[in-house]
Amino acid sequence: MSEINILGEAYKKAKYKVPGHGPRNVQVLKEALINIDGEMESEMYGKGKVIDDFQDKIALYLGKEAAVFFPSGTMAQQIALRIWCDQKGIKKVAYHPLSHLEIHEEDGLKELHHIEPILLADKDTVIQLEDVLKLEEEIACLLLELPQREIGGQLPDYKTLEDISAFCKEKGIKLHLDGARLFEILPYYQKSAAEVCALFDSVYVSFYKGIGGIAGAILAGDKAFTEESKVWKRRHGGDLISLYPYIISADYYFDQRLSNMNQYYEEAKELAQFFNQCYRVSTKPLEPVSNMFHVHFEAPKDEMEVILATIYEETGIGLTGYVREVTKTTSYYEISIGDLYAQLPKEDLKKVFQLLDEKMKSIKTL
Repeated sequence: MSEINILGEAYKKAKYKVPGHGPRNVQVLKEALINIDGEMESEMYGKGKVIDDFQDKIALYLGKEAAVFFPSGTMAQQIALRIWCDQKGIKKVAYHPLSHLEIHEEDGLKELHHIEPILLADKDTVIQLEDVLKLEEEIACLLLELPQREIGGQLPDYKTLEDISAFCKEKGIKLHLDGARLFEILPYYQKSAAEVCALFDSVYVSFYKGIGGIAGAILAGDKAFTEESKVWKRRHGGDLISLYPYIISADYYFDQRLSNMNQYYEEAKELAQFFNQCYRVSTKPLEPVSNMFHVHFEAPKDEMEVILATIYEETGIGLTGYVREVTKTTSYYEISIGDLYAQLPKEDLKKVFQLLDEKMKSIKTL
């Protein structure tokens, strides 16, 4: 068995898991549907009470005029940027070098929409006002991802968001929010979703991350924008005959978990403290600004897999099922806190970090 499988298998066998809400299996849908009347009519091709009610509910929560449910955030965001580019007559947008659109979508924005991205800021930092002020090329839209996932879920301060928003309004640049984890950052900013979204012309949010639904996303903005997004949704093949399993599960877990976001945030900060007390272990950011962060080890990936698997077997608690290589001598993984963390036996969790500290100190070569 390979070392990768050693860690994965040890994680599967662990009695307790630290991240997330639990297995993403069929039970997620069964729970969401348990109290639903089986005679309820489904929506069809993006029309019907099920989808209309949910769209209206989320639009109100986000403080936007209207909202449209999409099967994926990838589809929603490419469409948002296309609309703003067409409106402005400029096929250029700006975003972070590690934006999802740049590194996870096989150049969909470029190949499908012929839009040229302008990359802002250093890849290891969030976009700041000075990065926007230095823009030399004319763009139709600026996209901000909050939090910036690929660098540990970092965030700019709120004043920076306000200043960037004001600058974009002044210059006629549309501001789009990649808010895949918008719900998760509200405790840090101490703002409502509507207050944050008021700074942006269009907003995307996900319903399978912190909310824990099956799949799906919302794209919100003014009525003219959302109506145009429906046309593009049809062009992209996003109007499936029925999306109700995604919509109903999104609605169910939105109601179940939205009020828990502050709890997840506080638990993430607690967990990060445990990691940062261990030798050759650190978190990015040092103190999380949402329920997610990255854990970095000053040890090779292969060695960390063996260390972690041993700890799982000894304590019954699994931290992660994978570790990724950064360099030959360093590694990391990403963690998001959900419902499971509160169920952990704290004494056993403390033992996990005692063992991790001991084993990291026992590493002889890096």
